[in-house]
Amino acid sequence: MPTEKQIAQGYDYAKELYAAKGVDIDAAMEKASKVAVSMHCWQADDVVGTDSDNGGASGGIATTGNYPGRARTGDEIRQDLNVALSLIPGKKKVNLHASYAELGGKKIDRDAYTIEQFMNWVDWAKDAKLGLDFNPTYFSHPYAEDGFTLASADKKIQDFWIEHGKRCREIGEEFAKRLGEQCAINFWMPDGYKDIPADTVAPRKRMIEALDAIFSAKKIDKCLVLDSLESKLFGLGVESYTVGSHELMMGYALSRGISYTLDAGHFHPTEMISAKISACLQYMDNILLHVSRGVRWDSDHVITWDDELQNIMNEIVRNDYTGRVCIALDYFDASINRVAAWVIGMRNAQKALLRAFVDPICAARKAESEMDYTTRLALLEENKTLPFSAVWDAYCAKQGVPTGDEWLCKVKEYEKDVLSKRG
Repeated sequence: MPTEKQIAQGYDYAKELYAAKGVDIDAAMEKASKVAVSMHCWQADDVVGTDSDNGGASGGIATTGNYPGRARTGDEIRQDLNVALSLIPGKKKVNLHASYAELGGKKIDRDAYTIEQFMNWVDWAKDAKLGLDFNPTYFSHPYAEDGFTLASADKKIQDFWIEHGKRCREIGEEFAKRLGEQCAINFWMPDGYKDIPADTVAPRKRMIEALDAIFSAKKIDKCLVLDSLESKLFGLGVESYTVGSHELMMGYALSRGISYTLDAGHFHPTEMISAKISACLQYMDNILLHVSRGVRWDSDHVITWDDELQNIMNEIVRNDYTGRVCIALDYFDASINRVAAWVIGMRNAQKALLRAFVDPICAARKAESEMDYTTRLALLEENKTLPFSAVWDAYCAKQGVPTGDEWLCKVKEYEKDVLSKRG
């Protein structure tokens, strides 16, 4: 861990070098501190949720590992969130799934949820001065066991999930009104077939009809709710056919004027969502990102500060898309300390975001416009060795969170005092 003196000396040195490249580090820090990254609640409990006693996630969702200390209640999740958030710089939001409703002993199914089942979350978020994002939960439910929800041929099941979608939009609207921040609502449905289907058309027609029923039921101000659809290449149990493919979800979003969600793990392993951001925003007002790290498939590993994470943030910042892109994280790892998993991923996201803001890209862009590709490549490579670590340490110190790996000691202490005592 660097000392205050080392941080100050490093910052002065970095500030001088970056200034020579035309970058005002203080201004860059200020800009970075205003861009929210939404932290997913489901890392705390392995996507189990609080609205049933099903014992685990199902319907295309699987978490590996059994590290001690899994949160078992809403209160324990919020307790863990408080610790994690205190160790992360920058602006944060928290992302909820509908399965984190707290029913208070009542028998209420997902087609009848209201803001009342989420008031513990609203009160907590208000105290913490955080906005909330939201996701309907189309998995881990008896009506999702056959692999179909909105695209189900069983009208009873389809109608149930349509109502769930309607209720979630109303809940998201309440989140925005009560907390004063827009709520991004992400729709992902795991519908599909494990083996080769005989009819690829009918399920997609039913999906479109169901989505139309959800989004036409109530007009909600986009300043309050950002509706977004997430696609997927394939999933567990639906390896051969995914109803909500990239083409279907993006086409629907474009034709209906809603947002589209790019998940870093939902495409072919050689496809990068960083390459899709500027393309999508030629036609859409907004997009939502689920930043994850797939290893060979959509395995939702904790995000590292790798090339793709940095490229994602570069695309957002360099192209002035911070007002048009909602950034959310999505991973779940039960093989390591779950609070540490949050902190590692969120600090990496904030680190990449800040790095994009201090990147002296203007000279390289000028060279590119003059077709001087030699200079462009040389500058892009030289920029990589600028003393960004000194900027990051100063940013963390300014934000009042630990620098270096000091945060890990605090997580280990929390594990000893709290997590290790959970059943």
